[in-house]
Amino acid sequence: MAHLDPKISWKGVVACSAGNHAQGVAYSARKLKMPATIVMPEGTPSIKHLNVTRLGGSVVLHGQDFDAAKEECGRLEKLHGLTNIPPFDDPYVIAGQGTIGMELLRQTNIHKLEAIFCCVGGGGLIAGIGVYVKRIAPHVKIIGVETYDANAMVQSLAAGKRVALKEVGLFADGAAVKNVGEETFRICQEVIDDVIQVTTDETCAAIKDVFEDTRSIVEPAGALALAGLKKYVAANPSPDTSRNLVAIASGANMNFDRLRFVAERAALGERKEALLSVSIPETPGAFSELIKAVMPHAVTEFSYRYATDTVANVLIGISLTSPASQRDEELQSLLSRISSGGMSPMDLSGDELAKSHIRYLVGGRSGVPNERLYMFNFPERPGALEKFLTTLRPRYNISLFQYRNAGSDIGKVLTGIVCPDDEVKDLERFLQEIGYPWTDCTESEVFKTFLRS
Repeated sequence: MAHLDPKISWKGVVACSAGNHAQGVAYSARKLKMPATIVMPEGTPSIKHLNVTRLGGSVVLHGQDFDAAKEECGRLEKLHGLTNIPPFDDPYVIAGQGTIGMELLRQTNIHKLEAIFCCVGGGGLIAGIGVYVKRIAPHVKIIGVETYDANAMVQSLAAGKRVALKEVGLFADGAAVKNVGEETFRICQEVIDDVIQVTTDETCAAIKDVFEDTRSIVEPAGALALAGLKKYVAANPSPDTSRNLVAIASGANMNFDRLRFVAERAALGERKEALLSVSIPETPGAFSELIKAVMPHAVTEFSYRYATDTVANVLIGISLTSPASQRDEELQSLLSRISSGGMSPMDLSGDELAKSHIRYLVGGRSGVPNERLYMFNFPERPGALEKFLTTLRPRYNISLFQYRNAGSDIGKVLTGIVCPDDEVKDLERFLQEIGYPWTDCTESEVFKTFLRS
């Protein structure tokens, strides 16, 4: 922008971006006293476009993704005679992003540096860093990281030409680009050593890692590089515990409400939690047998609704505690233990339908007679849920059970118990003896509307 001719720069600049580039252009325009119009996709997190406005830019929200916004940017450029500042496909922009490579080599031991991991959207960041690093330290690997549902660079490098994606996943919105840049692709063909693809869950786990290490929160695109680094280390183990690997955290534009999803999926991404479906006999005491088979693993989620008189299908989340390299063995051992108890487990940890929807939909109306609904509170500590389940008398058949560890100090369990009217006093006397606070929800309108036939 500093190179623009004052004879044209007075009209202003326009840029299309889903994040950091937008803020950079707005900031620079204010410093250079130029008007700036920033076009962003309609789904852009508010933290991004509000910050652009704060920096003095005029924000236009248009289209469902980056490429739709890019078309609108081109239209405004021609309509008002503005100068377009590309987010990645421009020699000056590539060179500017390449200064990160210069900083990296100044701050690390070049001779020990093994690899640099970069988030890849349009390719400007990795192209700029790659050009500089390969000139100074050609032995250092330049590794890009993309999500499986926004992998334009992976497909383009494999095809030997730029490939335009029909659709892109928007979770890592800062890297959700359908087509990499022409100049960036030319450079990337020369400097990229590999591109690693990661899942949404692995990205969430990387966000958590950054937070736990630095108390900082990066956005999904900003965490891609670390997610790729972790996958690289797992695929290329080494006895050397002092390997020099660099992941570039390239964005922190995180909407607060998105943290709910990140926290939910991070444990699965770290493989510290397994999500299982288990078929057990529909008999009193069957839950206790399942818990005995699962112990000493902590239960993080438990959902069940009565359906038939013979088989009960339970969705259960279980915490895994072994080192990452041993979690496959730990999970297989757990599945074998459950199977040996006459139950049929199935691992759903990688099933997107189960993770995104089914876990929230276990339930529905049931015609089980004499069903009463109770909500319990208990201290959220190791073993509390197991104690609760094993304490319920075997003669009481559970028709509904819903629990999820939400990170609170109090655990909440919703339980349906089959109990004839003439035994209710005996049941509630027993519940008092258990010692956990409870509420009778049997007459709740919500229960009658959604759960009772």
